[in-house]
Amino acid sequence: MDNGSDSYRRYLAGDDSGLAELIVTYRDGLILYLNGFVNDLNTAEDLAEDVFFRLAVRKPRFRERSSFKTWLYAIGRNEALQYLRRERVVSVPPEALSGEEDPSAGAEEALIRSQDRLALHRCLRRLKSEYHQVLYLYYFEEFSAKEIAAVMKKSVHNIETLLYRARNAVKRELEAEGFDDENL
Repeated sequence: MDNGSDSYRRYLAGDDSGLAELIVTYRDGLILYLNGFVNDLNTAEDLAEDVFFRLAVRKPRFRERSSFKTWLYAIGRNEALQYLRRERVVSVPPEALSGEEDPSAGAEEALIRSQDRLALHRCLRRLKSEYHQVLYLYYFEEFSAKEIAAVMKKSVHNIETLLYRARNAVKRELEAEGFDDENL
């Protein structure tokens, strides 16, 4: 049993500190994951707040078919997709953007910290959304292929194929950034 399910169970039993623990534990990772959908850190923060608000108010039932983190990220993914449908947000390809830096880059830099990781995140943002999601969950959140399949509602085989293709795509992006095979 992971700490998330334990904290959530305590919250459902009336201990508000359980929800506070969940927020502290999962907030930053969830925001970065949601940012992969919306490409706006402020919107991603709002969506993460919506996820935790949903836990606090609606108190959905956690059936323990997966880890708590997997379940939480699946809720987050659903919130992001609902937001995108509701707002009819159209993704703008990175090459269409001006050369100006993203105003949220300072906050991201504080979370990510190293230059190589910043380059990797820039490359991830240029990938297809599906590739970004699978790589983020696998490498940054350390989800297994089975857990990613549960979040993304795909088969494990599909996730393994996506991982393979996404790795190749990010490798091409990193090479375009000036990284060579030794630094990858």
